[in-house]
Amino acid sequence: MAAPSKTKTFAAEAELVKELTALFDASDLGEMEIETKDISVRLARLGTAPAMGAAMPAPPPVQAAPAAVPAPPPATSAPAADYDSHPGAVKSPMVGTVYLSPEPNAPVFVTEGQQVKKGQTLFIVEAMKVMNPITAPQDGTVSRILVDNAQPIEFDQPLAIID
Repeated sequence: MAAPSKTKTFAAEAELVKELTALFDASDLGEMEIETKDISVRLARLGTAPAMGAAMPAPPPVQAAPAAVPAPPPATSAPAADYDSHPGAVKSPMVGTVYLSPEPNAPVFVTEGQQVKKGQTLFIVEAMKVMNPITAPQDGTVSRILVDNAQPIEFDQPLAIID
């Protein structure tokens, strides 16, 4: 018996991605990841980048909707730019998901106004299923936490300010 052709396999995988996208769109999940021996698919809501291990483009059908969403007011986006150049900004060394505590329902690592020591864990960033601690680069006071728990983050994104 001959192995299935690459065209048939691609068509089956593409159909699977379409079905998963439809299920994801109908759900209230923020993120969904499916992995089999042949394909790995990760879907995330707008504001996060879907990563598909099989390198198949499968944009969600609701992709056109963000154009109708008004842009955030300039007052909201301006402070973020100020934090980029802040000398006490603690920036993410990688793309991933940031967690404020070591596990669900556990106390957060740090709070605004808390004194921290150089090397103290501030956050955990999950990247490729690996938990990476983000530590304080200096002694000081956490004056601002700029991220929420389980928020997708980008490389070099400010996570907190230490003064």
